[in-house]
This record gives sequence, structure tokens and C-alpha cells, in this order.
Amino acid sequence: MANDGHQRADVDSDRLWRRHMEMAELGATQRGGVNRAALTPADIEVHSRLATWARDRGFTVEIDAYGNQFMRRPGSTDAPAIASGSHSDTQPTGGRFDGISGVLSAVEALEVIDDAGIVTSHPLEAVIWNNEEGTRFSPTNLGSAVYVGTAPADIMLAATDRDGVTMQSAVQTLREAIPWAGSRELGASMAAFVESHIEQGPELEAEGLDIGVVTAIQGTRKFEIEVIGDEAHAGTTPERMRRDAFVDAVRMVTALRELFHDPDDIMRFTVGRFEVSPGALAVVPGRVFFTVDIRHPDDATLARLGDRIEPVCGQTGSRCDVRVTETRRADSAPFEGAVPDAIETAARERGYSYKHMPSGAGHDARYVSEICPSGMVFVPCEQGLSHNERENATPEDIARGAQVVADTLLILDERQP
Repeated sequence: MANDGHQRADVDSDRLWRRHMEMAELGATQRGGVNRAALTPADIEVHSRLATWARDRGFTVEIDAYGNQFMRRPGSTDAPAIASGSHSDTQPTGGRFDGISGVLSAVEALEVIDDAGIVTSHPLEAVIWNNEEGTRFSPTNLGSAVYVGTAPADIMLAATDRDGVTMQSAVQTLREAIPWAGSRELGASMAAFVESHIEQGPELEAEGLDIGVVTAIQGTRKFEIEVIGDEAHAGTTPERMRRDAFVDAVRMVTALRELFHDPDDIMRFTVGRFEVSPGALAVVPGRVFFTVDIRHPDDATLARLGDRIEPVCGQTGSRCDVRVTETRRADSAPFEGAVPDAIETAARERGYSYKHMPSGAGHDARYVSEICPSGMVFVPCEQGLSHNERENATPEDIARGAQVVADTLLILDERQP
């Protein structure tokens, strides 16, 4: 098929798949998934191996103050870089493709462009955005959000994990593992950014399509809710005297589920963590901590219903105190213009079937779009499963996604100033 004169470089699907399986061993679970929280030893090993591959190619490696890692193939000018990448951390029962596939696709793109001897005007970068899943550090945030300034770096670097380790300390451990890496300034400009990711939904597989050209990411709000009562003896304390944090918390969750019920099934409401303290058989719980994650493509709906979480919890808790803290808020982010246009061109010229589609999940490209033109490539995943140890994708689908990334970088190099 004609390619309108664009330079092309073909991905090595066998190498790409081997590297996916190699990375799946780092943090591997017994059920075939991956548990690799941000900047744990397994995650730092991922960063280190990719940095070594980059250095062996003659690419430069830089790490910013928050632990985002950049691997750069130089261009013929001093123009800002055109970048691609995703994240390497996972959920505790995560899969082998969420995040890391986008990183490996970016690395593969740079390598095949290098193999083809193509001289690009812009530098090309593969990026590992730190802490996208946010399972280790509280308060959580995405490295991409810190990079663009949406989240304050000083507060996020002071965030701690359950063992009291700060993000700043974890980033220092990363630097010590790659002592030859240079430093990148937070917020340094980019010419464009493209992120490849498994769809995390069933549409592409169900429709037999190769590629999703992502049009937008729906808005999200995240909350931490603490219910505070009094611990008491389970056998001697009458019900009328109890300040049972569990009972009040269950009432709150039930009320919130009713608040967010949507007959059109567009709203997404999730209680992802629910922790009861002290967690003893014979003790009335004195504290409950739970999280609420809500998502909707309409920002007004998200604002209106999200603002009702605190009053609903306050009205529902009959005997306990409640504290509601909003930890993240992001409006819907559209992807328009140069990057999705280039992705569509790349898919069409390769003869891949594709569709335009929104993303229900949040991704780093949402935040990067605040500083440069951005977009996303979706590839099918089996049954739409993600954040699940059974998450799966085929070598062919992964290779097509990486091929679109490589072609998109070259198209953008021709089109972007």
C-alpha cells in the first residue's frame, strides 16, 4: 500500500515479544500476572535494563526529579523531542501488558528507526512515566502529572509508602541503580507524544479490529474516606453504645452506590480499597479507610455528583466521624489534531483495520497533552481483561501497535515544527 513517501521502519515482532516475556518475569506472580509497584526492586530492574539497552545503542538516558526516565535517540536539530512511552509499574494483581507494552513499543520504535539508518529532524524519546498505577505511595499521583506541573513535585516527593519510605528516597535508589544517567528538568518541552496501550476493554477484539485511535480520556475524581469510631470489646459492649466504624462505612458505601447508579451504565463507581482496623476478631472496629474512584465523560456530571460524596458520607454516618479527602481530579481530555491524525495515517497505510474510540481508563497521555500535542494507540486485549493476572494480548496485536508507534513518530517528525 502507498505510504505517500513517508520513511518506514519495520518492527522486529520476535524481539518485541521476547522482551515482553522478559519483563513479565520481573515481579511475576504465581498465577501468571505481575506485581511490580513503582520503584520497588523489580521495577527499578526494568528501568535499569531499558537504560542499558539504550546506552548500548548510543542513546542518552535521563531521569527527572520524580523518577520519570527518558531514553533519547538524537535528531539532526535541537528541536524538542517527539516522544512515546507509558509506565512500568502494575497493580498488585496486574497483567503482563498494561503499561509496559507501551514502553517496549516505544523502545522498539526507536531501535528499528535506528536500524534503518533514518535521520530524523527531531530527537526521538522512549519514556517510562513513574508511578502511574499509584499503588505504593500515598498521596498517589502520576509521574506525567508531576512532570507537566499539574501535581506539585515537593508534595508528591514527600509521599510515603506503608513502610514510611518516601518517593524522594525511592527516586534516589533508582538514580543509584543507573548512576550514569543524566538529569532531566521537570516540564522540559516536547514536540509531540504518543502512547500505545492495550485497550483494557472488549471492543476491538469483539469487532475484529487491529487498532484503536483514541479520541479522548474520560474525566476522573478519586477520594480517600476515613471513618473514625471507637474500638470496643465485641462481647461486652451493647449495640446502643457502639461507635462501629465498619457499620457506618458500609452504610456510606451503600448510599454512594445508590448516588452513582446510572441506568445508562456510563458512570463508573469503584470502591477499590476497604481497610478495617484493628482487624481483630473480638474488637469492634474503630477505624475504616476506603477509596472511591468515579469516572464519567461529562465533566459537569462528574463535578455535580463528586461534590455530593462528602455530604452523603456525613449524613449517612450515624455515630462516627468521617473525613473525606479528594486525592485526584482530572477533567476529560480530548485528543485532536496532529497526533491522532498521524496515528490514523499510520494505521491506514499499513492496511490495519481501526476505529476511533474514547478511553474509559486514565493514562499518562492525558497529562502530557497539557504541554504538547498528544494521542494514543489502542491494541486489543483478550476479553477486555486488565488489572487482572489473566490479562493477555497476542504477539501480532502487540507488534501492530508498535508498528503504528514507529510510523507515527516518523510522520510527526515530518509534520511537526
